[in-house]
Amino acid sequence: MLQVWTVDGIPEIVAGDDLAVVIGDALGSDVLDGDIIAVTSKIVSKAEGRQVRASDREDSITAETVRVVASREHSGGVTRIVENRLGLVLAAAGVDSSNAPDGIVLLLPIDPDASARALAAALRSRFGVRLGVLISDTLGRPWRQGQTDIAIGAAGIHVLDDLRGTMDSGGKRLDVTVAAVADEIAAAADLVKGKVSGLPVAVVRGLGHLMTSLDAPGARAIVRPADEDMFRLGTKEAYDEGFDAGRRTRPPLP
Repeated sequence: MLQVWTVDGIPEIVAGDDLAVVIGDALGSDVLDGDIIAVTSKIVSKAEGRQVRASDREDSITAETVRVVASREHSGGVTRIVENRLGLVLAAAGVDSSNAPDGIVLLLPIDPDASARALAAALRSRFGVRLGVLISDTLGRPWRQGQTDIAIGAAGIHVLDDLRGTMDSGGKRLDVTVAAVADEIAAAADLVKGKVSGLPVAVVRGLGHLMTSLDAPGARAIVRPADEDMFRLGTKEAYDEGFDAGRRTRPPLP
């Protein structure tokens, strides 16, 4: 049976806080082998000091950006959809002011998988059981309204469940199905954490079969390689590539 609940007692996190201690104290003794601890990236960013002044937001987005996929002007400014250095394609490179102190914006953790591994190692040592850790963030999706949480960092769990070669309930062979279980867990945890509740940590119980070693691939493994991405080009890139190709192939003027 799958169970998901929030963890009470998480204080406001500031730079330098030891999240493993804070979360471990809040968990108390209610920890079992196979539990997965889902942690909102905001508190990881706060603990790691990943914050800048709000006036530096646009420069920070540029610094975090690997490539611009699309941009659109609106009454409030310009929205940039970019690929950041973690390989994630999202608005504003993940730079966000929600759940941040006034005048401050938060950047995503430098290495969410490493942050998850450190948390998982400390919590496994403290409680003497195999725990998994997910670090989640909220993203929009192409072609779909609304946002949902995905895993941007993971440790101690299989992030993908490869079902290729198995049979469905009708006896048909599955040839392409690879379930993004880490994202599904992150979304399930967000249903109880919410966006405005002040409850940044949740426990997911009942998925012990996903437990693995801390050196297994993390959430970065979910990012599709560029050469396999059929939708890699955004509006801006497609236009720029088409314009450049046309200019290169245009016959010279007589």
